[in-house]
Amino acid sequence: MGADLRLVKAIRTGLAELADPVKAPEMRAYMKSDMAFRGVAKPERSGLLKRLLAEHILPDRVTYSATVLELWRGAEFREERYAAIDLSGYRTYRPWQDVELVSMYEEMIVGGAWWDYVDELAIRRIGPILRADRARVTPIILRWAADRDLWRRRTAIICQVGAKEDTDTDLLTRAIEPAIGEAEFFLRKGIGWALRDYAKTAPDWVRSFVDDHPGLSGLSRREALKHIG
Repeated sequence: MGADLRLVKAIRTGLAELADPVKAPEMRAYMKSDMAFRGVAKPERSGLLKRLLAEHILPDRVTYSATVLELWRGAEFREERYAAIDLSGYRTYRPWQDVELVSMYEEMIVGGAWWDYVDELAIRRIGPILRADRARVTPIILRWAADRDLWRRRTAIICQVGAKEDTDTDLLTRAIEPAIGEAEFFLRKGIGWALRDYAKTAPDWVRSFVDDHPGLSGLSRREALKHIG
């Protein structure tokens, strides 16, 4: 059983019909993208996907994951990959969001290798799966935190953004600490973002973390303490 190619074609055709050749190069330059853009803004893309995904309900999780990956792997325009991410999180398929999908999202994170893909996947896909199945997903996140791949590491750091009281502070600490000495901007910024977000829930914990980790970069420190001083 493979992908629903009718849905894939409908999405690609719909995006082509919405294409704006004036916006496309501007969007590509802003995103510093090797892949071309169609020039379809998010509101228009969201409207298209809302209609098409309601019209084409996928029958099972095998078809669902195959269709997501067909859109992702065969994309010639960046909006097609955004559509794959949109499809992956469509409300009808929320019951299938479990540890079995982590390998699919890992492929998208590593292959996408840029913040616009990775941040959405980390926070809105990996994060909820982690909170629903900590026993099986926590070891994966810890492996990613120590991985050589930048985007696995960023995912490990930011996947708990928005978790509030459900944040696993031990996991957050163990995800951040291997990256503290790194000069890479996306790691430093990710650390600051994760800490700044959790500071809304536990400002004293974040202050203590910053005090206990003098090796944090200035960027990470400023971001972490931005709203708590």
